[in-house]
Amino acid sequence: MQHNVLILDFGSQYTQLIARRVRELNIFCEIFPYNHFPDDLSSYKAVILGGSPFSVRGEDAPHPDLSQIRGKMPLLAVCYGAQYLAHFSGGEVAASNTREYGRANLSYIKEDEIFFDGVAQNSQVWMSHSDSIKALPTNGIKLASTNDVEYAAYKIEGETTYAIQYHPEVFHSTDGKQMLENFLVKIAEVPQNFTPGAFVEEIVAEMQEKIQGDKVVLGLSGGVDSTVAAVLLNKAIGSQLYCIFVNNGLLRKNEFENVLNQYKGMGLNVKGVDASERFLSELAGVDDPETKRKIIGRVFIEVFDDEAHLIEDVKWLAQGTIYPDVIESVSVKGPSATIKSHHNVGGLPDFMKLKIAEPLRMLFKDEVRRVGATLGIDPELLGRHPFPGPGLSIRILGDITPEKVRILQEVDAVFINGLKEHGLYDKVWQAGAILLPVNSVGVMGDERTYEKVVALRAVESTDGMTADWVHLPYDFLMKISNEIINKVKGVNRVVYDISSKPPATIEWE
Repeated sequence: MQHNVLILDFGSQYTQLIARRVRELNIFCEIFPYNHFPDDLSSYKAVILGGSPFSVRGEDAPHPDLSQIRGKMPLLAVCYGAQYLAHFSGGEVAASNTREYGRANLSYIKEDEIFFDGVAQNSQVWMSHSDSIKALPTNGIKLASTNDVEYAAYKIEGETTYAIQYHPEVFHSTDGKQMLENFLVKIAEVPQNFTPGAFVEEIVAEMQEKIQGDKVVLGLSGGVDSTVAAVLLNKAIGSQLYCIFVNNGLLRKNEFENVLNQYKGMGLNVKGVDASERFLSELAGVDDPETKRKIIGRVFIEVFDDEAHLIEDVKWLAQGTIYPDVIESVSVKGPSATIKSHHNVGGLPDFMKLKIAEPLRMLFKDEVRRVGATLGIDPELLGRHPFPGPGLSIRILGDITPEKVRILQEVDAVFINGLKEHGLYDKVWQAGAILLPVNSVGVMGDERTYEKVVALRAVESTDGMTADWVHLPYDFLMKISNEIINKVKGVNRVVYDISSKPPATIEWE
């Protein structure tokens, strides 16, 4: 993609959010670690320095090489970036008397400053730092203040360099998107030409040039990412694409048959492989979550490899990898550690020896859905909730048995169908049920029972990086609880998970 914006990552939890806000302006951007970014910056039109959990005053402070950036191209420094420019360019950064965290208002804005076009005085911004700039860098000019932070924003005279000590990318900075647009469009003059249609056109051409006449095999999961990847590749190479949909025995109730029929109706060349017994036998007696993930990943590769060998002369493996997978799998000093292993990043075992095609590699989840809509994919399929790669295995806490899978599939079906019937499904980003490794006492009729407990989980989010629990109506929860207990043999208690991410995660394992 041309006219890129380069975002340097110093480990802030908000770095991906900066990228999302830039993409919302129809501007393509990429995130790179501060200590490992491209040598050739000729295709980039602007650079953004992100925040960081580190202090510029610390011995372990990240030090980017800005020799090809500073003063040579438009630069916006956010939070840590703003303090870095001040501290190492003639200014001063010191510890604040109180931690500057949370909402603040711009009490002063310099007049006739393009960066603040359309931003009113008292505009709310979000602070998140324990240090503060006490003196501006050489040639620094104050642009904005809050009641507690004198140098909330500044620019450097003689350069197209701007710096702010707050986070414009978060929802709480009410005019943050406007400020980013002012910098990128009005100051840096970056074209706003990154649209779903343009992406499809470019990726189709790229895949055609890369793959030529080779055969490609793709593992479908029934989810949005692999589906959009398949349709995109089908548009590019047609009959050269061979899709395999593996039933690992851990899908939702009737999902294997339903999704397989849906794919065939889309004109995709799909083969369904029922390997459920193989997966479940390998998982027998295993209760460690990470071990379960690795077993499922290994067996999937074995099954997939067996099927791929039945297709002569396959040269490529296509995957539905998306941008958050790519970012989180890069390990540098500072950026977030990977919390759990990813199922589609990190390459293949040597024995497969296939080249990789990842047409969605540069897209966030919401962008994948928009591209899917451009490709004419059924809105119902595009609106499907995310479903974990290891399937129900990580929603069954403890070891896995066919009976536990049956119970959870039935519970999940009641919950998901209930959400759809009551018009709640599209108001929820992800929902599912968790089978807990405990039994509880209950009374059914005149008999005492000692049966399983299930937890229901429903969250709202945009990309899964953060999530809040959904306030589902009490009447709905009551109805679903009654239906589960009455219809699903083996369950006598239902609870609802009201924790948010962070500190919890969306899945329980």
